[in-house]
Amino acid sequence: MAKLQRALLSVSDKTGLVDLARGLVAAGVELLSTGGTAKAIRDAGLPVKDISEHTGFPEMLDGRVKTLHPLVHGGLLYLRGNAEHEATVQAHGIRPIDLVVVNLYPFEATVARPGVSLHDAIENIDIGGPSMLRSAAKNHESVTVVVDPSDYSRVLEQIQAGGDTTLELRRQLAAKVYARTAAYDAAIAAHLTREFSDGTQPLPALAVSAPLVQTLRYGENPHQKAALYGRFPEYFTQLHGKELSYNNILDLTAAAALITEFAGDPPTLAILKHTNPCGVGQGADLRSAWDKAYATDRQAPFGGIIAVNGTLDLACAQAIAEIFSEVIIAPDFAPDALALLQQKKNLRLLRIRRNPVSTAPYDLRSVGAESYLLQARDLKLTSAAELKVVTERAPSPAELQAMLFGWRVVKHLKSNAILYCGLDRTLGVGAGQMSRVDSSRIAVWKAGEAKLSLTGSVVCSDAFFPFPDGLIAAGEAGATAAIQPGGSMRDAEVIAAANARGMAMVFTGHRHFRH
Repeated sequence: MAKLQRALLSVSDKTGLVDLARGLVAAGVELLSTGGTAKAIRDAGLPVKDISEHTGFPEMLDGRVKTLHPLVHGGLLYLRGNAEHEATVQAHGIRPIDLVVVNLYPFEATVARPGVSLHDAIENIDIGGPSMLRSAAKNHESVTVVVDPSDYSRVLEQIQAGGDTTLELRRQLAAKVYARTAAYDAAIAAHLTREFSDGTQPLPALAVSAPLVQTLRYGENPHQKAALYGRFPEYFTQLHGKELSYNNILDLTAAAALITEFAGDPPTLAILKHTNPCGVGQGADLRSAWDKAYATDRQAPFGGIIAVNGTLDLACAQAIAEIFSEVIIAPDFAPDALALLQQKKNLRLLRIRRNPVSTAPYDLRSVGAESYLLQARDLKLTSAAELKVVTERAPSPAELQAMLFGWRVVKHLKSNAILYCGLDRTLGVGAGQMSRVDSSRIAVWKAGEAKLSLTGSVVCSDAFFPFPDGLIAAGEAGATAAIQPGGSMRDAEVIAAANARGMAMVFTGHRHFRH
């Protein structure tokens, strides 16, 4: 291997920088650098040449132009051993740059900050960094390029052993560079699309690239391979328990999406199984909320996911600890509650830092053959002012409160979804059935099994009742009011059925299908 002569280092994340620079200097490599990176190297007592000295051209325009220069990109891109290229760089005084170490301006972290300005976002779009990375990666036959500090040790070991890196390593690092720049550009495109959209533009072209976070033991079933990608760890902190599984991640994401609907509400607790809520309750404290949620269904919560909208206290933790749960997520845990729950080695405890669903504008699904469906997320919230009373009797204040509570829950059930609820609790849940009537029957059966009365309850339907039979079944079960989107060809028949039973019914004007 030819000896590596010259390296260009320009990093935002300075993790491991000084150790890398020290190793390169010991191997006889000349260091070129910019701005804060050069200062950090120099402060460590190591020799480094500013890029402006190398190019003979000053950094300018507030640092926007510093590495965009032929003496930089020529030194990266020329083909070693190509007679014409060698003659050209000789004629123009272009010296080889054999190693590029760059990580990019923290665009993703910048736009993740609440209230970040468009100016700050724009200023954190790196131009020179991606350009150098792409140039070096293109010429990986001769140039080593590093975008991730975790690769510093591998690169340094090979340089110290033989004076340069192997082609195999350079190929791996080049592929990693293009994955990173693709993800970086996708993040910029997504943010600017949101910033500049007035809601009338079509959905953007799809570009998906995300770093591998971890390989999972398996997918939904043991014979399926699986992995987690992207920025998921930025939204949750795991405090206890085994590594999350594929199904855990699906379930806790659904739980986070549901419980965030109740941010700012009285203490609220939700129990989910296979991404479906099987019980939600509110109370003066989380223990009473647990009692209401758990009473909805005492079988489904086994091995389920529990989410709360406030700090989980000891009284609630003691109640939860009586059954087996897979995951508990909360904004925080009281120290004594955390200590108690940590005694269960198979229980995963996660602090939710922010809702990963509400901060993401789109849902993405694979439909096979490298084909995808993209849709705007269902983040619709409904207020009392939006409801249209369609029956002779308007809902009472208590019924209206139950409607708004239940409508937030039914939105998170798989279609066809039917939910019976009271003021502050679920009473019967039916979801994912081929017929809406079947969902209603299941919800009534589950309420009966739990010995919960549906008399005076509100029935919530995620989509319209296509026939009066579903509404009639709800009335016979004891429901006195209904909330549904409306829009069926037989709305008049459904309304008549409600009037005949003295039920109040409102239309929301929008549905919440969830497949």
